[in-house]
Amino acid sequence: MTVHQLRRLTPPEEALIASAESGLAEGDETRRNAIATLRRDGLPHRRIEAWHYTDLRTLVGGTQRGLIGKIIDAVLPTSEPSFLSPLLPGSTVVDLGATATPPASLPAGVAISRSGAMPDWHEVVNHLDRDVDTIRLVGAAFGATATHVSVTANTDVEHAIELRAEPLDNGDRGFAICDVGAGSKAVFVERLSAGAAGALSTGIANLAIGDGAEVLWIIDQEKGERETHLGQLNVTIGKDALFRLFVLNAGGALVRMEVHAETLGEGADIQIRGVNLLRGSQHVDVTTTLNHTVPNTTSTETFRNVVTGGHGVFQGMIKVSKGAQKTDARMACNTLLLSDDGDFSAKPELEIFADDVQCGHGATAGEINADHLFYLMSRGIPLEAARALLVKAFVREVVEEIEHEAAVEALEARIDAWLEQ
Repeated sequence: MTVHQLRRLTPPEEALIASAESGLAEGDETRRNAIATLRRDGLPHRRIEAWHYTDLRTLVGGTQRGLIGKIIDAVLPTSEPSFLSPLLPGSTVVDLGATATPPASLPAGVAISRSGAMPDWHEVVNHLDRDVDTIRLVGAAFGATATHVSVTANTDVEHAIELRAEPLDNGDRGFAICDVGAGSKAVFVERLSAGAAGALSTGIANLAIGDGAEVLWIIDQEKGERETHLGQLNVTIGKDALFRLFVLNAGGALVRMEVHAETLGEGADIQIRGVNLLRGSQHVDVTTTLNHTVPNTTSTETFRNVVTGGHGVFQGMIKVSKGAQKTDARMACNTLLLSDDGDFSAKPELEIFADDVQCGHGATAGEINADHLFYLMSRGIPLEAARALLVKAFVREVVEEIEHEAAVEALEARIDAWLEQ
């Protein structure tokens, strides 16, 4: 007879499960099963390949003092939860909270509804994860329920649709299912605003882009300095469709942001740009998988990282299936290290099973170019001002590639505010 010994849970894991159980309603079997699975498997650790650089089992306890404090002691928030004004003017704001109601006024061709559907943690979108999907599992354990956003075919949505969940004392739980019909154009903003200290938030979004459609998706993550956020965006792109994504990480104590995109039709194009701004003791992990499953598709992915402290992680995988000939895919991760107090781990990967492709990846890390700095100072610009100009130029190059004037202005203002601090 073989005896399987269950792994003993750590205090942070016990605290997380207790927090999830505290809001469990009678008869909620889906959530109860998620909590049971979380208790059985616990949180991932370094031996799980997808979490090698982010030992969630350890980090949750170290950076999320308040999560344990809710079980042992009272949480002392550093600031009141905030519900920010829309990032882009004229946006339709959709609250993803469990008790929220859809906006009274919606753009033409846009429909919003709610359901009791929860994230399916049995489907592992990251092939390196465990038998269960960690972020979806935690979201379901805390009761994340779906908000459905649909854009009818051949609709040009004039203003952005901003998705957010109002921060609560124990964190927000966003789960959005978005469907953009064939030939449509839409801009989505996923706004992750600061909440109470010690809160753990989850944000999960599934996006289906129809044939010939164009979608710009912006993630603005500005969680508080003692918060944990686990986010995941899953995208399918149809024939001749364009998916553009911009990710800005400028907050949070512990952040894991996953992006998983898959091409379903020829001519699909994926364009991902991102900026990670790290300081203090932050831990920010961006993990992406770009799956090319059909011929004649393209993707480009570029992340720029500014590190003055903490630890950053980029794991990027480009996967090209056997039949996905004529794939053109590029990936780059560039890091500017401004202090010895911070570090950055980059792991770009290619997994190619087709023989007629053009794929490449690379990662760089270094300090500010001394020649560039000398040139500016020789023109009378003080040292700190010259350094700031070079850092801004480093990140603005990818921001301006969004090709959306209002979004570029808003994001540059966010980045400038961070740099000024």
